[in-house]
Amino acid sequence: MPFYRMPDGEQLFVREYGQGQPVLVLSGLGMLSWQWAAFLYPHQKKFRFIIPEWRGFGSSSRCKIPQDLDAISSHWQDVRSVLTQIKLEQVIVIAYSMGATTAMHGLHYDHFASQISAYLHIDQTPKILVDDAWAFGLFGSRHAEFIKILQQISNLLTQYQQVELIRDLDVSVRKQIAVLWLRFIQLQNEQKYSLKAFQLILNHPRLQSLLLPSSRVDYMAWYINNYLYHHEDYREALAQLNCPVTFFSGVQSKLYPFEGQRLIAESLAQAKQVIFSKSGHTPLLTEPLKFARELGIFLKENSQSSTSTV
Repeated sequence: MPFYRMPDGEQLFVREYGQGQPVLVLSGLGMLSWQWAAFLYPHQKKFRFIIPEWRGFGSSSRCKIPQDLDAISSHWQDVRSVLTQIKLEQVIVIAYSMGATTAMHGLHYDHFASQISAYLHIDQTPKILVDDAWAFGLFGSRHAEFIKILQQISNLLTQYQQVELIRDLDVSVRKQIAVLWLRFIQLQNEQKYSLKAFQLILNHPRLQSLLLPSSRVDYMAWYINNYLYHHEDYREALAQLNCPVTFFSGVQSKLYPFEGQRLIAESLAQAKQVIFSKSGHTPLLTEPLKFARELGIFLKENSQSSTSTV
């Protein structure tokens, strides 16, 4: 059953394959379910993988934005609906980036912890906002610059909610979006040659959507506003997990400073941290062999068969 009906009647696509112990995989922003295949297919004889595609992406691209719900609250509501329909009582969870934020939201506002038998948390902070109590939110010391860029993009997109696709906007508006999004990319990558390539793509109407979080005006605004106004703090919720927890952290991550991830991993007595020294926020791409190996170790250590032999 690839599609599941959500509480608001929309059909959410969920890729499922494999057999055995269920594993819920929560992807990052813009990531599609097939992109996990190289890492998960080798384990499909022992595990059943359940991978939702978020609203606005892939086969869920036509799902409507729910009224009066931010993206993370909506994602968690969708995840809860899928778990209820599949009737899963216990599940291993692999959560990356925005998927990890969604999982933490379930820990904080629901009883998700009681369903998790093991948890893999991949390069994400428990608190997006940077303030006097937490210096390791999104972009760390450059958080204020990031928020300013998001606010400018949000203000721009708000004026054009009647337009469906970014490519249908006036050329001058698309150029403004390109300039602002290039500033966002510069926060992550300061290499001039890479930035030149990004600039060429962003200024090309047919290619621009490849670098933007969505090709649709409404969805791009929805996701940007989610990060712009996301003030949740999930540190206590994470600390309440009583299952095995593993953190995959990129030492060079500019989005989510490594020091913050280290502090959170050390705050959980039952947690371990796997360090990706050559990676930033995307260890799946920058250290794929190590990522595949460590993912396999995580699954093996937390499989029902290995647990029963202890």
